[in-house]
Amino acid sequence: MPVMKILKKNLKEEVLWQYEGVEVSRGENSVTVEAFFNRDDLPFQGIVLKRNDRFVETFFSNKWYNIFEIYDCEDGGLKGWYCNLAKPAVIEVESVAYVDLALDLWVTPDGVQKVLDEDEFEALGLDDEMKARVIAGLQELEEYFESKNPPR
Repeated sequence: MPVMKILKKNLKEEVLWQYEGVEVSRGENSVTVEAFFNRDDLPFQGIVLKRNDRFVETFFSNKWYNIFEIYDCEDGGLKGWYCNLAKPAVIEVESVAYVDLALDLWVTPDGVQKVLDEDEFEALGLDDEMKARVIAGLQELEEYFESKNPPR
């Protein structure tokens, strides 16, 4: 399976974070990669993201979000879904890049949803058209998870 470089960028297209993952599947408008959490343990929304937790990350070139399905490194249990609202991803042969737009959706395994970082999103000062696309992406994600049918 091909190794992919994942690039998280800001609005100025500057790389904020990069890491590697392995391509699991590729569709016409998406790529799914498997990556492992490479930071120290981090408390987050009632769970702990642990070094080597498994992330199954799906990026879309035609949607304003990406979805990270997170599994525990010790028992393999699903911890939840972390969804970044972002510009559509640029998917290439050996890399995927996305511009993070601050707003996030966290979904627990039992379906509880929480929107995160609304203040950071507002601080970006996006124009009305871009804000509307991000909000539409958030609504699409919320509907997918309410239907218990997250996009993959």
